[in-house]
Amino acid sequence: MRTFVIGDIHGGLLALEQVMKKANVTEKDTLLFLGDYVDGWSHSPQVIDFLIDLKNKQNCICIRGNHDELALDWLEDRIENIDEKMWFKHGGQATVEAYSKVSKEKIATHIEFLKSLQDYHLDSQNRLFVHAGFTNVNGVEYEYFPKMFYWDRTLWETALSLDQNLSIDDLFYPKRLSLYKEIFIGHTPVTRIGQTVPVQKACVWNVDTGAAFKGPLTIMDVDTKQFWQSEPLNELYFDEKGRN
Repeated sequence: MRTFVIGDIHGGLLALEQVMKKANVTEKDTLLFLGDYVDGWSHSPQVIDFLIDLKNKQNCICIRGNHDELALDWLEDRIENIDEKMWFKHGGQATVEAYSKVSKEKIATHIEFLKSLQDYHLDSQNRLFVHAGFTNVNGVEYEYFPKMFYWDRTLWETALSLDQNLSIDDLFYPKRLSLYKEIFIGHTPVTRIGQTVPVQKACVWNVDTGAAFKGPLTIMDVDTKQFWQSEPLNELYFDEKGRN
């Protein structure tokens, strides 16, 4: 029995199927999905169908991403919450086009799924799984702005810029990075720092390897840190633009 964490999928069902097969995932394994299931490639509804089916077979924990929240707002006609031009530019158009072919009945089940997503998951080993981060220095349970769980970038930026010579008990060590044994995030692709594999900085593991763009999708064994990747998404969906 293994525990896997999966990075941002962004409508890339073909990549998700690839990594599940490469990692030889079984129904005994626990799967932690870090959010952003939609927006980018053309299979956003199919990704959600896949996850709903998977949750009926095995232990799956699905975290809420910012794109999932945007899609939910659109599906429930809360367009006042969406900057449509910006959303379309960042993958929303592919989601809208894909859902034009989906029945109202199925859309209702997808809305239910999107509403059921968790803001974060903290396991028995004090390992935190969250889409983006948190801002309260006392931890996720004290977060005053819940949207930061799926919009924050400061946690990752803090980890990236941390002086590696600082010890965890130093007065200047960021308190947020001392609260949890490990933190697993997506949201900010590591391709921004020239990488296409999971990156660890301090206690933070970033497993968003750029699947929305020209990177692969990644699944990683939480305990061993072994990981498997799909082909680059722009090659799997060669006739689409994704978020490029």
